[in-house]
Amino acid sequence: MAELTKFEEELNKLKTLEKDREKYFSSRQEMEMRLTESRNVKAELDLMDADSKVYKLIGAVLVRQDLEEARSTVEKRLEFIESEIKRVEASIADVVKKSTEQRDKVMNIQKSFQMAQQAAVAAQQQKK
Repeated sequence: MAELTKFEEELNKLKTLEKDREKYFSSRQEMEMRLTESRNVKAELDLMDADSKVYKLIGAVLVRQDLEEARSTVEKRLEFIESEIKRVEASIADVVKKSTEQRDKVMNIQKSFQMAQQAAVAAQQQKK
């Protein structure tokens, strides 16, 4: 009975790791979209002349912003998003490794159950 409880605990750990993996994948996908959007903004800002007017949306108000300040802000945002993507990818690699190890652990417990069951059946057949 203790083996069954241990099996259920290990299976729950595996399920938790799988949920974490999905959460990280979703997070990475969202960051990839933000990265693409920021790259598009940077490309547009790079096309602008030095005397162009740039406005930043703050709440429901457009506020005039210096072009160089806007470029700097977008550059910093790109750096931040890229570093966050690297962090999330490292987390994904870690959780994938842990999931693989946990899956192996669960499969080994299952194999031991099957072997014990086969041994019990063989012992019963010998008694007959």
